[in-house]
Amino acid sequence: MEASSAAQTYAQMIRTAFAAYQARFHVITRRARERFATRDWHGMRADATERLMLYREVIDRTEQRIRQRVGDRLHDKALWRHIRTAYSRCIADRPDAELAETFFNSVTRRIFNTVGVDPRIEFVTTDSDDSSARASITHVFEHPASTAAFAHDLLEACALSGPFRAPSADARRMARFIDRALTAQGQTGPLRRAEVLRPVFYRGIGAYLVGCLQVGDTMVPLAVAVHNHPEGMAVDAVLLDEDAISILFSFARSYFHVDTHHPNALVRFLKRILPRKRIAELYIAIGYNKHGKTELYRDLLHHFSTTTDRFVQAPGQRGMVMTVFTMASYDMVFKVIKDRFDPPKTTTRRDVKERYRLVFQHDRAGRLVDAQEFEHLRLSRRLFSDDLLETLLNVAGSTVHLDDHRVIIDHCYVERRVTPLDLFVRTQDEADARAALLEYGDAIKDLIRTNIFPGDLLLKNFGVTRHGRVVFYDYDELGFVTDYDFRRKPKAQTHLEEMSAEAWFYVGPDDVFPEEFQVTMGVSDALMEAFVEAHGELFTAEYWTDVKTRIQEGAILPILPYPPRKRLPHRRKIPPDALTTPAYAHG
Repeated sequence: MEASSAAQTYAQMIRTAFAAYQARFHVITRRARERFATRDWHGMRADATERLMLYREVIDRTEQRIRQRVGDRLHDKALWRHIRTAYSRCIADRPDAELAETFFNSVTRRIFNTVGVDPRIEFVTTDSDDSSARASITHVFEHPASTAAFAHDLLEACALSGPFRAPSADARRMARFIDRALTAQGQTGPLRRAEVLRPVFYRGIGAYLVGCLQVGDTMVPLAVAVHNHPEGMAVDAVLLDEDAISILFSFARSYFHVDTHHPNALVRFLKRILPRKRIAELYIAIGYNKHGKTELYRDLLHHFSTTTDRFVQAPGQRGMVMTVFTMASYDMVFKVIKDRFDPPKTTTRRDVKERYRLVFQHDRAGRLVDAQEFEHLRLSRRLFSDDLLETLLNVAGSTVHLDDHRVIIDHCYVERRVTPLDLFVRTQDEADARAALLEYGDAIKDLIRTNIFPGDLLLKNFGVTRHGRVVFYDYDELGFVTDYDFRRKPKAQTHLEEMSAEAWFYVGPDDVFPEEFQVTMGVSDALMEAFVEAHGELFTAEYWTDVKTRIQEGAILPILPYPPRKRLPHRRKIPPDALTTPAYAHG
């Protein structure tokens, strides 16, 4: 077979595999609409897991077929240059061409085990012309007669698969909430225009309409949260500021199910209303985490090519399992697994990777930091301080190598940088420290409700985001709440037992004593008093056991991605648990 003919054949094979992946991705994503309509929250979770695993499954099959078909010329880079060129032509008419390019890169990196990037056989920069950005993916409401008229038209236009319980009442309540919120923000001009994305964003128990309002000369971001009750759908909340919507799209939340054939256009629209979000984060938020990783890699390479900063050890206490480094001008951290773990850690490298995979597949509840896994990173030596490089070579020499003027990192996790909670509490004023500590309690409760036991509740394992939210990022002891036995410590019967440094009673390998958490927090008496008042139940075995039992019975314990004040006033007294009927909670 001639080179050009062979290249075209193999390019078509990869294109066909990508098309099959996208078709399956859309089938799973579209199911969210029906899951929401039937209130099948367990099915929604199962779909989320199935979709997360899909990419690897398709890439595995594609790699195997290519290996079998190409045979002896598998590592012929001259052939692969032709394949790349042919593939670029094959996907030129696709509105998701940028995703197709990432798919091609995944195949070639598997085959060549590429260190760094190879522009001869990879798409280092996109060949896509962004033509999909001109696609019509929004509802446009020009010069609405009133806010109430806009709200009514929006609820009528949105493609939700079921009736609203009281659409006119919801529209009036939305309008009152929007008008008051805009006035509080100092936005007193007329509502000139509204633009709302046609695709609906589904996640957990919520469906979200996302767009923007033109108020006078100001653009105001908009997100409307809809819940589905046995009696019908209802608007639960309206978000009208960038911070609140940024939290909705947080790097600590699970990915949305949003059905679009124009992901580039969707992401560009989201970037308009969330300008501080990276393009990478927005692709990840809508479920295209592999392409988000590609965009993140391009972003970091661009930054590193222009900065004079160097990587340094990340602030905070040194990890027993990971060594972590960052750069002052780049808000990400790089986490490398150590060759040997500090006592008393007994976990293994394989265990650590398994826990990161668990987090990837699990409901992150807005509290577990999303991590992008990178292999074979090749970075300039000039980016590393001497002290950091010496540390990396000493503690992770099996993973980090020097090659001329390059540092090769065989494996690492890249995450958003947050301020370690223990450092935050020590360095902020009492009011901010108190707020962060109460957020820490909320974070633990949110994790428990999704069946996550952090394992190690030390403050150093949690961080504070720029929005003041507390998230968890140390996964080496993470497990399921349902795998542990939460017990009260028996009272000492004798003076010798009371003074003993060792437990005088039997402690099983899965036993946990919540009252001991208080001892390890290491905060002032005033802060501890505030924490106990708000979250004292976390120190009782009964609280943990109750949640564990409910999870074992099949209960869905929803977590709202916005604070109560963002809910419409009449909704604030209705807990999200009300959405899970007994049939679903125990089914």
